[in-house]
Amino acid sequence: VQLQASGGGLVQAGGSLRISCRTSGVNNKIASMDWHRQTPGHERELVGTITGDGRTDYQDFVKGRFSISRDYARNTIYLQMNSLQPEDTGVYYCHTFYRGSEWWGQGTQVTVSS
Repeated sequence: VQLQASGGGLVQAGGSLRISCRTSGVNNKIASMDWHRQTPGHERELVGTITGDGRTDYQDFVKGRFSISRDYARNTIYLQMNSLQPEDTGVYYCHTFYRGSEWWGQGTQVTVSS
């Protein structure tokens, strides 16, 4: 199993960014996938989850701003982030619990300037 995150970068406050996580070795039709983030001075936290059949759930601090989707043909999940704020700055990680083990992507840096 490998998770490869990409697409981070620098964006101004109020802007949007989409990050991706390409999976290999995972049956995307059954595996739930999560996005987590670690912001400066804080522990890593869950952002949201997408199930194998596409149902999503989000933490309150991103509801209405972030959305998760998945492309089964490309074995990829996406995190669309809108109305970004400086407090969203951090490293974003994709994650899954699959076949009895936890798997993490390498993280991608998102920086929001004020």
